[in-house]
Amino acid sequence: MGKAIWKPGNMLYPVPAVMVSCKRPGEKANIITVAWAGTICSDPAMLSVSIRPERYSYDIIKETGEFVVNLVSTELTRACDWCGVKSGRDVDKFKEMKLTEYKSEFMEAPAIEESPVNIYCKVDRIEKLGSHHMFIATVVGVTVNDKYMDERGRFDLGAASLMAYSHGEYFVLGKKLGKFGYSVKKK
Repeated sequence: MGKAIWKPGNMLYPVPAVMVSCKRPGEKANIITVAWAGTICSDPAMLSVSIRPERYSYDIIKETGEFVVNLVSTELTRACDWCGVKSGRDVDKFKEMKLTEYKSEFMEAPAIEESPVNIYCKVDRIEKLGSHHMFIATVVGVTVNDKYMDERGRFDLGAASLMAYSHGEYFVLGKKLGKFGYSVKKK
């Protein structure tokens, strides 16, 4: 078995493709699709999203200092893709994709009601990295769709049929292979 040598590039796949919602006061809300998002700290809860400065949402998030990360279920995959190829400068993405703005107590930026999980973020700082700038943010709240609550009152994220992005394609997360610590659990 051999290995092919490629030029340096981003091959850390799969990744979550998320829909990030944002809004300037007095303007329409917008959604940007982001595949470069991730957890960066658990205490305090923090995450990052990386966005090109020329994207319409970049200035909205920079000016308002807030955004909502909306996880994407299989039912939202088409809307996620569409919001990634259309600009909010030209279209109202909520209206065109028939998505509902969900107003929370956490911030002015709306969440996407149809999303199974909404993560409300306040920007701490912006790291200018090159083609993308990373918004490092603190999580100030989370809302979850109650249709994914199980009979014991726990949120069943597996039932949400979340989507992942890998090298230009979308996939649904599937079969559970184990859980944290299963490799060392005593039998």
